[in-house]
Amino acid sequence: MFGKKSILFLAIIIPTILIAQRQDVDTTVKEGTRLDFLYAERYNLYKIDSLNDFISLAGKVQVKQGRTIFYADSAILNRQLNTLEAFGNVHINDADSIHTYAQYLKYLGKERKAFLKTKVKLTDGKGELTTEALEYDVAVKIGTYLTGGKLVNKKSTLTSVEGYYYGDTRDVIFKKKVLMIDPNNKISGDTLQYNTGTEITTFTSPTTILNIKEKRTIKTKSGYYDMKNKKGELYKRSSIDDSTYTFTADEMAFDDSTGLSEFRGNAVYKGKDTAQGFDMIANNIKTNKKRNSLLATQKPLLLIKQGIDSIYISADTLYTAKLSDLMKSRTVPNLRDTTLPSIIKEKNKEDSSDKFFEAFYNVKIFSDSLQAIGDSLFYSLKDSVFRLFKSPIIWAQENQISGDTIYLYIKAKKPERLYVFENAMAINKVDSSEYFNQLKGRTLNTLFIDGKISSMRSKGNAANIYYATDDYKKFIGVNKSTADVIDIFFEDSKPQKVVFLRNLEGTTYPMRQVNHTEIRLRNFKWQIDKRPKSSFDILSN
Repeated sequence: MFGKKSILFLAIIIPTILIAQRQDVDTTVKEGTRLDFLYAERYNLYKIDSLNDFISLAGKVQVKQGRTIFYADSAILNRQLNTLEAFGNVHINDADSIHTYAQYLKYLGKERKAFLKTKVKLTDGKGELTTEALEYDVAVKIGTYLTGGKLVNKKSTLTSVEGYYYGDTRDVIFKKKVLMIDPNNKISGDTLQYNTGTEITTFTSPTTILNIKEKRTIKTKSGYYDMKNKKGELYKRSSIDDSTYTFTADEMAFDDSTGLSEFRGNAVYKGKDTAQGFDMIANNIKTNKKRNSLLATQKPLLLIKQGIDSIYISADTLYTAKLSDLMKSRTVPNLRDTTLPSIIKEKNKEDSSDKFFEAFYNVKIFSDSLQAIGDSLFYSLKDSVFRLFKSPIIWAQENQISGDTIYLYIKAKKPERLYVFENAMAINKVDSSEYFNQLKGRTLNTLFIDGKISSMRSKGNAANIYYATDDYKKFIGVNKSTADVIDIFFEDSKPQKVVFLRNLEGTTYPMRQVNHTEIRLRNFKWQIDKRPKSSFDILSN
């Protein structure tokens, strides 16, 4: 069985070793965990004591344990302790599902644990894990490295100080200085879980995700991202920051393949355009990146940046998207002739003012210069006109203006003009008294100077109630008049002069000789209790 030269060599070097036939193995080793010698080009059998019964193997070594096969250039098999030490081109084939390579192996057969060193590589057919030192538990298919490692899976590369590989599930948990890079993303954090089969990355600690292609940075503490299908969900108050906006929410879900996203729980959108920007807050915001649209529900609040006097809008539902896209499918009234046509001409160029807003049901508006309520609203950044529908009411200083539909024009971030269609009525409370100046007509056109009302013109069955005062602000009487056209001119937002054009009819009554309630114009309603009092008030029911 042995060559003469080998026997002579062993007798000279280790004279105490007994060369014998193959000895019985330890009977305490459980069936299926015994290491069995399959093949070697050369082998020697020798025994030191009762606990050290060795087989020295060399040349294309093969050792088997159950369904696991070990390959190496050379190895020492301790049959009594059921251990294996292997050197050079070590390869562990674990039931053809996981393959592990190294230059050195120490294997404990009873525990089924492998300790590998130098150029260690583990692969499951999907990903390849490399490190300089790896502990691998064959029984449960768990690999551990603690001195730095790298996983390459298709186009993704992950590195960390520590790593834990689970063969049954193909999950790898990376810890300490984790960095993941693929063609589109750069992910860094303290802990990260990755599945080589599904390509799903799971975040369990503070993590930063940089999308290189879209220049988007995500920060999260919990969630996952499916790199194969480009879908993800994030939790625990995550945030997104890109070149045009920031988004923060308790939970968020996004699909990069379709451009659709949903943000849930105290969602906050903040635009970065200081000139034409806007912010949005809601408990639910859905976005469509391809359409550049947002749909906000569950107590939404829109903040349109207007310098110091920003405009706050609340409603049951808020929606915003590109005005140029809307004009392809729907007619938008051209309220400022010099602006809207340019949208079509520059449709291929990104325009921060190419944006419209719609609000539906229970609309409330608050700014320092005016407040309003209505059923629905349409507003375009391109022409800066608020369109309020279905019995809206606007308050400016001590003036209340109402009608079927109202257009409010904004210029230089201040009210410029207000136009009321059908059933127009303006009411002005006279100081602290219970008297009200009133103006009514089919239409009402109001002009502003520096954000304050300067004049009003009522047309179509125009009617007026006006309380005249002297230089000492004492009441002289009350005038009730009708005409084709009535103009009222203001100073400091208070009526100072009334002009009647064509078919004037009117009477002035002494203050003590008139019932001030009965003299009021038809459909008079002073609705000050509905007036929004602050930006917080518009969120209340």
